[in-house]
Amino acid sequence: MEPTWQHTTVLLSEAVESLLTRPDATYIDATFGRGGHSRLLLSRLAPQGRLIAFDKDPEAIAEAGRIQDARFSIRHEGFRHLADVPAGSAAGVLMDLGVSSPQIDNPSRGFSFRFDGPLDMRMDTTRGESVAQWLASAEVQQIAEVIRDYGEERFAVQIAKALVARRQERGPISTTAELAQLVAGAVKTREPGQDPATRTFQALRIFINAELEELQQALEASLDVLQPGGRLVVISFHSLEDRIVKQFIARHSREVYDRRAPFAAPQPMKLRALERIKPTAAEIAGNPRSRSAIMRVAQRTEVQA
Repeated sequence: MEPTWQHTTVLLSEAVESLLTRPDATYIDATFGRGGHSRLLLSRLAPQGRLIAFDKDPEAIAEAGRIQDARFSIRHEGFRHLADVPAGSAAGVLMDLGVSSPQIDNPSRGFSFRFDGPLDMRMDTTRGESVAQWLASAEVQQIAEVIRDYGEERFAVQIAKALVARRQERGPISTTAELAQLVAGAVKTREPGQDPATRTFQALRIFINAELEELQQALEASLDVLQPGGRLVVISFHSLEDRIVKQFIARHSREVYDRRAPFAAPQPMKLRALERIKPTAAEIAGNPRSRSAIMRVAQRTEVQA
């Protein structure tokens, strides 16, 4: 019998309440995960409402198959494919950028240093290169840049050198335990309570899945997909993601003047920032993985051409 890994959706009611403005409209759950937000949203939609979901993870697609609701559909694609949705067709777009607990807790996925398993980390296990495959040929500089840029790890060079030295001596690493042990030997100091491998695992996961690039593409696509008055709701779990979301909303929350045509009318702002919400103390106590979550809410303002 296959084990069942539990998942607790972060900021569940807050996200749906911020997103849902018209029960009879079409909404997009751009990161279905294990479907917590989607299920609650469907329970609030009118009969003529619609929900379109996206996810790269085959296990998420399988979970979505359990939803028997004619108003719901899911696409086995990353959320950069929001660009394929007709312009102005959605009253809300939700992006939950967290890795789901079943992904973290299943050793076969290779996301966590707490369990020994194959060093994979792909969100979509049906395509692309695993972390182990990439590390088998990447150069020191490449590895160091990834760990530094995506993990904000100050010992990135030392870790990269250790990885390549290990590869030359005994062959490439292939398991999460091997990677965690190697990183622990290369990282000399660490913040209290944080495992030495935390930043490296985060960096490699973000890189191998092109998470930040896909987030930027999805945010830009949301501007076209959202109807005037439609809501953009994004939940992020670390500073790199939140910085991108914050800067995106800020950039589109002001009028843009063309310096080459100083007397021309400015381009109107496209978004209006509404809220920044964090989990309550009660939610964090019940689900410690929610402690780093930040939810930003914005509203589409410009009338589409």
